[in-house]
Amino acid sequence: MPYEDVHFQLVDLPAVSPGHPTPWLASALQTADACLLVVDLGDPDCVGEIEMVHDMMRERGVTLAERWETVHAVNEHAADDDPFALSLPTLLLANKADAVADAGAELRTLMDLVGLHYPALAVSAMSGQGLGEIGAWLFEHLGIVRVYTKAPGKPAERSRPYALRRGQTVADVARLVHKDLARSLKHARVWGASGFDGQQVGPSHVLRDRDIIELHG
Repeated sequence: MPYEDVHFQLVDLPAVSPGHPTPWLASALQTADACLLVVDLGDPDCVGEIEMVHDMMRERGVTLAERWETVHAVNEHAADDDPFALSLPTLLLANKADAVADAGAELRTLMDLVGLHYPALAVSAMSGQGLGEIGAWLFEHLGIVRVYTKAPGKPAERSRPYALRRGQTVADVARLVHKDLARSLKHARVWGASGFDGQQVGPSHVLRDRDIIELHG
């Protein structure tokens, strides 16, 4: 899913239900950063289906979390004693919003009935309603930072930024470029919000969105 100059990889999983056992589901989610929980806004049994999904995911050691404030580059484990347990921040997508008279009111009623506090968007896969909001929402709440690299004396490569998370550093970019560069990195020059233009910084310098860096080994 493109958003500006980055892409999100969306993995469409089979429907979670007792009639469709998926024993590999938890392992497929180990590398996920978050969960999009898609429900049918017009389904009268929507509340029961959400509760069923929660139960089945918990059986597999996966918690669909309501909070996004603690999202990091690597998923936090749901329990320290289970290295395979996951806690995935979740955005609820209420689909078929075009088929109800007042999607906003229906969505508020649904959230009240479920008793959960997920962030939620009313969308429609048929008409496209609300789909354009998903990328911007994920970009902000996953804390994505785009960094562009440049060679000395040349313009920055702006077609393919390196995607980091808030709090990551020059050293993290060097590791993404090449593991040998990460070992030999001495300093970098940075242009952008994290420093004045051309400022020389060390490997631990924290980067900001749209920074340009020049790595020196």
